[in-house]
Amino acid sequence: MSASSPVIPPGPPTAGVDFDRVAGWYDGAARLVFGSAQHDAQRAALAGLPAGTPQLLVLGGGSGWVLGEVWRRRPAATVLYLEASAGMLRQAEALVRQQWPAHLAQVEFRLGTEAALTTNEQFDAVLTFFVFDCMEPTGLELAVARLAACLRPGGAWLVAEFTPPRRWWQRTLQGAMYAFFRVAAGLQARRLADYEAALAAWGWHPQRASHFFGSTILGAVFSDSAQVSLKK
Repeated sequence: MSASSPVIPPGPPTAGVDFDRVAGWYDGAARLVFGSAQHDAQRAALAGLPAGTPQLLVLGGGSGWVLGEVWRRRPAATVLYLEASAGMLRQAEALVRQQWPAHLAQVEFRLGTEAALTTNEQFDAVLTFFVFDCMEPTGLELAVARLAACLRPGGAWLVAEFTPPRRWWQRTLQGAMYAFFRVAAGLQARRLADYEAALAAWGWHPQRASHFFGSTILGAVFSDSAQVSLKK
């Protein structure tokens, strides 16, 4: 949590997309386009998981693949799995029951966005993997404020996300993605919002970052300003 001790503001959910429409084939389509790059970025971000038995918030985790990666690194971690798509949430729970049944008691599956968090819920790390790209700037700022409020001092913010396009093929690819999901899932966002600036406004900065798929995808560990100062 940043030094300013943020307060969760009121407001509606900010996801802005109905992934129920695409839940059945989203993972396969992502692999077809990006290969292993999205999973590689998530693995890179997971290097920042706190030690011991952390309490984690996974926001928008989709069909649940990331949970196996979490427990492989931190077998005793407890997880609030917050997902706006009921279809994705069912897939994630089914996956845990099938592949990691011994960990079932360590995860709470909750339907909703960051707006479903309560004021007394606190976590050692927040995982936002390919969530910010679904948000418009105003919704992004509100989401970051809510999430910053639920991180304990010394916590980690783990991010896997697309990066701002710099080359023509990146602009073309992202433009096609946004156009497709406007039709397929009702996405309201038109382009990638500046999530690094939104995080920086609350004192969160990347300390470890890796890039994939021609620098189109980022996997990073963000720390707050207080932690960065202590390390200097």
